[in-house]
Amino acid sequence: MKILMLHGINHNMFGKRDPKQYGTTTLAEIDAQLKALGKELGAEIESFQTNSESAMCERIHQGFADGVDAVLINAGAWTHYSFGIRDALAILTVPVVELHMSNIHAREEFRHRSVFAEIVRGQICGFGSDSYLLALRAAVSAARASA
Repeated sequence: MKILMLHGINHNMFGKRDPKQYGTTTLAEIDAQLKALGKELGAEIESFQTNSESAMCERIHQGFADGVDAVLINAGAWTHYSFGIRDALAILTVPVVELHMSNIHAREEFRHRSVFAEIVRGQICGFGSDSYLLALRAAVSAARASA
């Protein structure tokens, strides 16, 4: 099973950026945790991070072409306004799980809306870096159920 993990804008700054909201765990540490859990669950995890919206869309298209079994996405601020990424995700025919480390519904008003919500299998938020691990478990389960 192949799972594509998409990290969005500014996530390369995890561990340095606003520790109150995002903790001190780095992106490399998150990816290592995902790979370890993936191995336990029988899934290969490929992670991709970009600060370029077009590069994110291109990677989603490549995931479709590669036939990944599920996609995890933490798009960061793009979650709230990127219809381009939403449209790219809508091309996918596999489970997509949206995730966020912070609880976007308990933050600023503009963060309460996800333009992806209508097209993803589900959303996990508010559990810090554990949100990634919960999302991976959900994606693997959904991929197995739809296989």
